[in-house]
This record gives sequence, structure tokens and C-alpha cells, in this order.
Amino acid sequence: MQFTAAQIAALIQGTVDGNPDTAVNSFGKIEIATEGQLSFLANPKYEAYIYQTKASIVIVQSNFQPSQPIQSCLVRVNDPYSAFATLLRTYEQMQAAQLKGIEQPVHIAATAKVDQEVYVGAFAYIGENASVGKGSKIHNHVSIGRNVVIGERVVLHPHVVIYNDCVIGNDVVIHAGSIIGSDGFGFAPQADGSYQKVPQMGNVVIEDQVEIGANTAIDRATIGSTIIKKGVKLDNLIQIAHNAQIGENTVIAAQTGISGSTHIGKGVMVGGQVGFAGHIKVADGTKITAQSGITKSVNQPNSILNGTPAQEHQKSLRNLAAIRNLSQLEQRVAELEQKLKEIQNK
Repeated sequence: MQFTAAQIAALIQGTVDGNPDTAVNSFGKIEIATEGQLSFLANPKYEAYIYQTKASIVIVQSNFQPSQPIQSCLVRVNDPYSAFATLLRTYEQMQAAQLKGIEQPVHIAATAKVDQEVYVGAFAYIGENASVGKGSKIHNHVSIGRNVVIGERVVLHPHVVIYNDCVIGNDVVIHAGSIIGSDGFGFAPQADGSYQKVPQMGNVVIEDQVEIGANTAIDRATIGSTIIKKGVKLDNLIQIAHNAQIGENTVIAAQTGISGSTHIGKGVMVGGQVGFAGHIKVADGTKITAQSGITKSVNQPNSILNGTPAQEHQKSLRNLAAIRNLSQLEQRVAELEQKLKEIQNK
């Protein structure tokens, strides 16, 4: 597919600075882009590359003033990074639109309802009474259990598994290998030291516009639903336990683990490898740095937390600074004790 500078400007509400007929057919990083590629400049520290790049078109800030001649055609916008993301998304959607029909072999249960405008890849499985909405893409080796509801324009990448009774909203993307609705980790200790499994009878509900990274697991509820609210973005390799709830537009980075019945609020930002204890609540707008441990509820909205157990960020930094100075403090205390002893002897 090929686009001109004029077409690109129209898509991202930009203005062309150069030849509007300049054409591109792929994307490239500004450092290594070649002729026929589109790139962008959002971070000023990369400005030096714009004077040597071979990219045919570069998206730049509307007020960008070059200090040297530039060979590339420029498209000026208010936010180059967002504009470039819009173009990438448009290109991705155009490619996805080429996927149509039902490949063979697949298994689609007689009672399943699959819209005519759905793509189903080879070796996919769609169970009894499941439904798949208009415009959805079910890639190869996806397994959809019985009574599952899949909304419109959903993309399930290869080897995604959706267990029985789960509900997926509209415009959801789930990347390869993720498991939705596996059993929660529920075992009752017995008098003889063994554990009896507690049946997990609930489901998982994923609302609209959620994106879930590769190899993430979201457990079904014991009773009721594990809920991922609208607009949530989950990275790869995340574990969300039974009956947890993630609030709207929360983002969570890789290798985070969320224990059962934990409720995370709206607009929360969670760094990588964060651990959450069970049965706690995290207030809206909380920001949690990587490798923190959240052991109790966070009641103050818009808090910034760090460390294990997590503390207010600035307090945590002060404590870390004090720990680094412990050896010096120990030496000073020893010196003071010696002086005090000398005074007492006199």
C-alpha cells in the first residue's frame, strides 16, 4: 500500500511542508529509515537524525524550525507521536481488513452464532452456544468455549483460549497465548494436611476497548465475575486472580501479579513486577513504581508509591537514602559514645 504526503496529512490533520505528492509504502525509524519510508520526530534529542535521514516523509511538531537543510518532505502536526500511532493503527486496520472468511479446518458448533463478517483462522474452535460479533478476527488455533460472548471488532491472536461463559466486549485485542477464564487458585486446607479444590463457578468479563498482552492469564471468579473495565491496557505476562476488578483506563506493565478479590481503581498506572496482596483496594489515579509490593489498601487517590511494602514515593526515597548512609551513621554514633564515655570519666 502506498500513501502520499497529502493523504497522510489529511488522515492526521497535518500540513505538508514540501512536495504533497511524495509517496511512502512502509515505516522506518528516523535513524535508519530509507527512501520510500515514513518516519517521525517527537523527541528533540533525535533532531540530528532528521538532517541525515533518507526517509521520504517525516512527521514533525507543527512549530519545528530546522537549523539545517532537510531532504525529507515534512508533515507538521501538534503531536507527532500520537499522529504516527494513528497512522500505524490505520495501516494495521487496512491489513486486517484483508482477512476474510472461514479457513479450513475449523470446528464451529452447530449452536454457535458467528456473524457473516468474521474471519476465522485454521484450527480454531468455537464451542456450543458461543457467539462472535461482526468484524471480529479469530486467528488460528484460538479456542472459544461454550456460552462465550465475543463482541464486535475483537481480535484474538493465535493460541488465545477463552474458557466457558466468559464475556468479551467490543474492540478488544488479546495477544497470543493469553488465557481468559482459567480456574482461580482456590483450595481449602483439610485436617489431614491435604487441599480440596474449590470449584470456580464464575466467569471473566472484559469490557470494551481493552488490550491484553501475550501470555497473560485472567482467572475466572469463584462466584460472580472477574472484571476488566473499559479501556484497560495489560502488558505481557500478567496474572490476575479470581474476583479481581481492574478499573477503567488502568495500565499495568509486565510480570505484575494481582491476588484474588483485589479491586484496582480508574486511571491507575502500575510498573513492571508489582505484587498486590489479596482483598485490598487501590484508589483511582494511583501510580506504583516497578517491583513494588502493595500489602494493604491505598485509600488516597493519585498517590505515588514505591518499595516493598510500598510507601509514599518521596518518603521511600528518603528512607533509601538513610539506608545508604547507615555505615556513616554507625561510625558517628560510635564516636559520640566514645566522647560521652570520656566526659563521664572526667
